[in-house]
Amino acid sequence: MKTLASAFLLIVLFSTYSNAQTPVMVNGALKVKHGRIVNQNGVPPQLHGVSFSWSIWQGQKFYTPAVVDWLASDFKISIMRAAMAVQPDSGYLQKPEMQVQLIQSVVDEAIKDGIYVLIDWHDHHSNLHVAQSKAFFAMMAKKYAGVPNVIYEIWNEPEAISWDTVKNYALQIIPEIRKYDPNGLIIVGSSHWDQDVDIAAADPVTGFSNIAYSFHFYASDPNHQQQLRDKADLAIKKGLPLLVTEWGVGEASGDGKFDEQEVNAWMQWLTKNKLCWTNWNITDKHETTALLLPGASVNGGWTTDQLTPAGNYIRTEIRKLNTK
Repeated sequence: MKTLASAFLLIVLFSTYSNAQTPVMVNGALKVKHGRIVNQNGVPPQLHGVSFSWSIWQGQKFYTPAVVDWLASDFKISIMRAAMAVQPDSGYLQKPEMQVQLIQSVVDEAIKDGIYVLIDWHDHHSNLHVAQSKAFFAMMAKKYAGVPNVIYEIWNEPEAISWDTVKNYALQIIPEIRKYDPNGLIIVGSSHWDQDVDIAAADPVTGFSNIAYSFHFYASDPNHQQQLRDKADLAIKKGLPLLVTEWGVGEASGDGKFDEQEVNAWMQWLTKNKLCWTNWNITDKHETTALLLPGASVNGGWTTDQLTPAGNYIRTEIRKLNTK
């Protein structure tokens, strides 16, 4: 019965595709091959999109199917990230049913729109919540097994802890997903807020296929310049597959300066390395990296006057990159 139910879900979801040239139809199921994430044709997919904000606080109100539709049709995103809050008040630890419903509402809409979607366990202390993470990802893998749109991001930004701790957590969560979804792409974090990818490259997770790693940066942060690109370059050289699941135009705080020269340098680096990315973040908070101005509709339909400087920059870049 479960197999039939999964097949029925696939039929219902895929039958809603209105455009045979959606990103998922073009690229198919993603897989890791020779140290790169590649599409069904064996080449790196060019996926560019946005990350929703924490699914609490101000960002929560934008977790609507209408916003997903608008991002797909107007921003022309090919990938999005659903950042499910875990530890803060009203997050998954306190209100699991509410958070699951919120995340599934946007994930299901992304599938209908034919774009990729990262299911992000948005937690800085995932090693303290292993049981809850296991249960959540088992639930997601049961529901979305075989759906090529879905990517599992199992730990957002481990803090300044050891790679051994991050790796040990991954080795506990990955088998839970693989029980139900043997082929779905899984994204593993790295220590120091997803920056120590060079350390992960020296001792990667083994024993499982289709495992890649997240890399984060904030383009205008003084500490996130060439020295951070060098770390990622080393990881890539060693064959570590990367997906930039979060980056912002400002500084690591989410606020600070928007230095367009530094942002453009990072954009050139992303393009050169053919890396997929999602930009932080869909919210109307008073911060540099917020893409929306206060009062932006929770149903999309935003004019350029309702976007922040970051929002207009990212919308322009995504439309340029994804409509070539």
